[in-house]
Amino acid sequence: MIEIIPAIMPDTYEDLVAKATRIRGLVPLAQIDIMDGAFVRSKSWPYSEGGTKREPHFVALMAQDEGMPLWDYLDYEIDLMIGEPEKHIDEWLPIGASRYIFHVESIKDEALFWSHDMWQEGARDIGGEKVVEIGLALNPDTSISVLEDHIEKIDFVQCMGIAKIGYQGQPFDERVLMQINQLRVKYPNLKISVDGGVNMDTVALLKSAGANRLVAGSAVFGASDSALAISSLQNA
Repeated sequence: MIEIIPAIMPDTYEDLVAKATRIRGLVPLAQIDIMDGAFVRSKSWPYSEGGTKREPHFVALMAQDEGMPLWDYLDYEIDLMIGEPEKHIDEWLPIGASRYIFHVESIKDEALFWSHDMWQEGARDIGGEKVVEIGLALNPDTSISVLEDHIEKIDFVQCMGIAKIGYQGQPFDERVLMQINQLRVKYPNLKISVDGGVNMDTVALLKSAGANRLVAGSAVFGASDSALAISSLQNA
């Protein structure tokens, strides 16, 4: 069965907790959309509440004095829609997420990004077991050729199903179907996730194109019954 991943775009830490509570027990993992107002115009927690150096919960998470909300029940992937993520990797890796996503269009210093310790052999393993996955996200108009030199280093690719990222409820961009198909043909075993435009009208198309994971925000949290919304997407 295809993996459905609810996308949380938290205004505040309390909003993050509330949305995580809403999907507790429904899925094993949720995505948290992180925006700093630089790469995209929107801001989300922790940037909406002082940033990574000032928001108290994030400071505690970074110091590993605090765990992610409902961490006994829910894992997280962090979608970093932030400017120059290569300068902020060390702020985010310690917080305990299972997956991290970096947008190729936001990376300014590629040498710095690809020289980080997280790419070194064994850096993301504990006792031989991989505990953190790293993915790269591509906008619909970005060529998959940008992955060629680094495809062996990453664990998955996230294709954006909308043209204007950083906002939930945006119209589906059909160009993503060709992008997914190109990736599936070139990299048959690659894990492909799609974020944006995922709903009952598009889920079958995305799966047929070759997607393994579907990230849904408004389709889950905009529904009156999130459990029914998730099961409906899984069975569509």
